Amino acid sequence: MMRALWTAASGMKAQQLNIDTISNNLANVNTTSYKKQRVEFKDLLYVTLKNSNLNEGKGSPVNLQIGHGVKTSATTRSFMTGSLERTENAADLAIDGEGFFAIEGPNGEAFYTRDGNFKFSVLDDEMKLVTADGYTVLSEFDDEIIFEEGMQNINISENGLITAEDQEGEIQEIATIKLVKFINPEGLEAVGRNLYKMTTASGEELPMEEEGRTSNILQGYLETSNVEIVDEMVRMITAQRAYEISSKAIQSSDEMLGIANNLKR
Repeated sequence: MMRALWTAASGMKAQQLNIDTISNNLANVNTTSYKKQRVEFKDLLYVTLKNSNLNEGKGSPVNLQIGHGVKTSATTRSFMTGSLERTENAADLAIDGEGFFAIEGPNGEAFYTRDGNFKFSVLDDEMKLVTADGYTVLSEFDDEIIFEEGMQNINISENGLITAEDQEGEIQEIATIKLVKFINPEGLEAVGRNLYKMTTASGEELPMEEEGRTSNILQGYLETSNVEIVDEMVRMITAQRAYEISSKAIQSSDEMLGIANNLKR
């Protein structure tokens, strides 16, 4: 009975983490470029009460084993592209396909994001392309993207080339936005603010070359969250029922222990 109590408790603990993950997905349903997460489970150690024993076709062909419950092994993130929403804002960018924008933090840290909700930060008489938190958006040469005084009619092509009209009405090439990819994007570490950090599991950043690239940058669009509310609600109901069943198993085990304790009476 004690084994049943601990086994059922592991199920409740695992489903609690599942509910926490689903709740975070639902909370970020309107977060720009948010990528939904899913919990993965693994069964725990087994006790073998009886081994299989076959001798010339006779005997037991299977083992008698009892498990010790479940544990959470990982939370995986789906980088499936969300829907594209038109905003008409020149600083809003969306990646149609795989890839990430390269961002430099205030202390020189390297971050990556798919959130293209960028802003123009005023720097003396110039402007700089930054994130909503003021972090620097990098060009293909890892430089800041600076717009000189008086530049207007900013245009960003599908390959990330930024052009603008100067004070004399001539079109000037400013920079090309850096777009990178990773061998294993699921290995990226989420640090909040729609930012990710490179890890050993994700591999090094790989610049997306112009030739053969399938991803495009769309100006005036934002990528929405890829969370499907109906799917998350179904998963939440399933997790809740699994939690209830595990709690019932604890209750049943407790009642059986009570019956065994009362046998002497």
